[in-house]
Amino acid sequence: MPGLRRKDFVSDQEVRWCPGCGDYSVLSNVQKVMPELGVAREDVVFVSGIGCSSRFPYYMNTYGFHTIHGRAPAFATGMKVSRPELSIWVITGDGDGLSIGGNHMLHTIRRNVDLQILLFNNRVYGLTKGQYSPTSRPGMKTKSAPMGSIDHPIDPISFALGAGATFVARTIDVDAKHLQEMLHRAHAHKGTAFIEILQNCPVYNDGEWDKVEDKNTRDEFALRLVHGEPLVFGAAGERRGIRIEDGKPQVVALADDQDPREAGVVVHDDFSPSVSYAFALASLAPPEFPTPVGIFREVERATYDDLLSGQVRDAVAERGAGDLKALLESGDTWTVEA
Repeated sequence: MPGLRRKDFVSDQEVRWCPGCGDYSVLSNVQKVMPELGVAREDVVFVSGIGCSSRFPYYMNTYGFHTIHGRAPAFATGMKVSRPELSIWVITGDGDGLSIGGNHMLHTIRRNVDLQILLFNNRVYGLTKGQYSPTSRPGMKTKSAPMGSIDHPIDPISFALGAGATFVARTIDVDAKHLQEMLHRAHAHKGTAFIEILQNCPVYNDGEWDKVEDKNTRDEFALRLVHGEPLVFGAAGERRGIRIEDGKPQVVALADDQDPREAGVVVHDDFSPSVSYAFALASLAPPEFPTPVGIFREVERATYDDLLSGQVRDAVAERGAGDLKALLESGDTWTVEA
């Protein structure tokens, strides 16, 4: 909105995360982006579940709800269908959103409710002191898995794509420019926008994303997904590209002066109608491949809140606005006496 600045979205609450937590960076960048979206503060709602990230609504000078473990998507859905004009942001973590809240997350995404979901992924339970989470690497030793986790981890991007998400992206907590770009793109999307944010927990899983966070190694270990640009990574003299043949990605070496397209390197398309392409990108993971960062897929589909509003309008047009008192007193009634 005209006249709004970052400080207008900063609440008077003391921010209480551990020193060095990636949540600080995410919070700062969200507060920076909010006045640029053209939405009044009273029309913005942040909804969270339980976890370190779920303190987020306290620190935003907007409306907010700190709800129950894993249920933020369900609360947000109710808010959006009853108040479709609101800009609603769901803040969750890999444990809150993909463990106890996995079912709610899945159905919110498949319904394509018009809201933004920011999933902070540090691959550990931080608030409850360091248990392994649904995204933890196999073999990771934690308080709940002292001999190493034997669970096969969930990939948040593949999960969202499998649920039928219409907007799926990944960004990094400390890459301010990229994070802000993804927030803008998510807000502009009509439908559920799902962003995985690679986020560092300095206490219980420090350095999990060091290679993609560090500016000195980012070019080598992160693959930037830029619409209309070839999938190229690596520093000068060590350029490589991603080629996909028969649905299988592979790394190809590139000379410094070589056109990646001539080597069959894929040109990225944010809006590819084929979900198989986005799944192929989601399958890229270390150590064989770099970690993709950017928009995996953005497509259009009718939103749940628009479809529901349409049904309500049709029902009112056909039957009238209705009378709640008359409805409650219609049909069989009875009185319960002591």
